[in-house]
Amino acid sequence: MSKQKKHIVQSPRDLISNKYLFLSISLSVVATGIVLYLTYTPEGFEHVRLKRMPGLVIASVVMFLKIWFTAAKIRYLAEKRISWAGSFRIVLSWDFASAITPSTIGGAPLGIYAMTREHIPLGQASAITFYTILLDQIFYLMVIPILIIAGLYLEIIPEAFGVFGKSAMAFVYLSLLGYGFVLAYGVLINPFYLKRMVQALFRLPVLRKHADTIERELDNLVGTSETLRRKPFSFLAKAYGLAALAWMARASLPAIVVLSFLPADEVLLFFRSFAMSLATLFMPTPGGSGGVEALFVIFLGPLFDREIFIGIATFMWRFITFYTIIGIGIMVLSWYLNNSVVKSFRDSTEKSDESKTPDAAPHNSSQKQGEEF
Repeated sequence: MSKQKKHIVQSPRDLISNKYLFLSISLSVVATGIVLYLTYTPEGFEHVRLKRMPGLVIASVVMFLKIWFTAAKIRYLAEKRISWAGSFRIVLSWDFASAITPSTIGGAPLGIYAMTREHIPLGQASAITFYTILLDQIFYLMVIPILIIAGLYLEIIPEAFGVFGKSAMAFVYLSLLGYGFVLAYGVLINPFYLKRMVQALFRLPVLRKHADTIERELDNLVGTSETLRRKPFSFLAKAYGLAALAWMARASLPAIVVLSFLPADEVLLFFRSFAMSLATLFMPTPGGSGGVEALFVIFLGPLFDREIFIGIATFMWRFITFYTIIGIGIMVLSWYLNNSVVKSFRDSTEKSDESKTPDAAPHNSSQKQGEEF
């Protein structure tokens, strides 16, 4: 086990940066506040219809379903060695980390930590994480062609994006497709090809210093690939089904929030929600904060008849999918930390008792001998 891997499972404090947490929340608050300010009109609330407000309850239920499907997927990949409560804790920890770290870091390290705290060996936790990423990539491979074909008939990429924005979305599509094909081929068909390709990449001067570390990880990758390839197709199909349901719930949330305020073209709305969800994967800021709010306005704003609803919908969407996750995630991590403290105290007490036992025996023996004399 490498030093890096040992470091992963020590404490969530090692994986979470207070700077990222503060920056992520601050950027989101500022961005949402700007949208609310620019779209606010005093008479706007007169147009709110209470009969549509249950849509926000539906959005909250769909958010729960997204978490449930992801928890079910992780529990299934772990062959039910994790309890339902433990699976939820893992998902919430993972989502919390994803909400406050840049997309290049993601929530995977904290997800691995949480799995080890649920008594899953580090190697298996890494394999589950790797398999989860693969399932997401397979989902992208299937969804992106549908979006491209639908884009021939519907204006999925808004005109407000302009030529640069559409080029950026083309880059998003091509990047996800390319990475998905390479990962799927490397994991499921020829892991040694993927290993050689990554080795060639890490011969570059900038990355050469990490070559030894990545070499160990690549050996784990090949071993994981061999394990996954031995699984029956039904295993992959069920795991993929759970991953796809989780992603569909996540991608449909913006559309459900919009429909909570006013009627809209449901088909176009859901396609734009999916395209927007893919674009959020490339936001460089922690949790995508600042950028995802802008994407919501650009993709879905033109579908609102009244501007005031844009700001309110942006806030409600972020409240359900971001602020709530951060609040619950902090509680889950506190639970892990408290358990770690209790376990450390218990272990130290047991060691203390064990160290006293050998000393006590000679003392009693000498005392007995003294009494005999």
